[in-house]
Amino acid sequence: QVQLVESGGGSVQAGGSLRLSCAASGDTYGRYCMAWFRQAGGKEREGVVVFYIANGVAYTSDPVKGRFTVSQDNTKNTLYLQMNSLKPEDTAMYYCAAYLLRGTCSWDANEYNFWGQGTQVTVSS
Repeated sequence: QVQLVESGGGSVQAGGSLRLSCAASGDTYGRYCMAWFRQAGGKEREGVVVFYIANGVAYTSDPVKGRFTVSQDNTKNTLYLQMNSLKPEDTAMYYCAAYLLRGTCSWDANEYNFWGQGTQVTVSS
């Protein structure tokens, strides 16, 4: 079991930046695949970044590549999502998620069985 708590959302103008945090507690942090997903109104949940906790390797989705980066602080069991050059289409509820890694990290939200409560990001033009 792992518990996830996100923070750092807010409202910014296009071109601005935000940093989201996901604090993990519970089970051994390093055994999990973690990811950031987002969901805009009326749309399906979309994978933004998948991240291998054990070796720090991250993969970002095409819509955010070059603008979003992920990092971790292992001393705090916290994952960060740095979002730069934000666009109105980045507006969504952002969720941190995790599951016990078995092979490769998945982009399928259905594979993730631990979720945070979400944090809203709103980007105005």
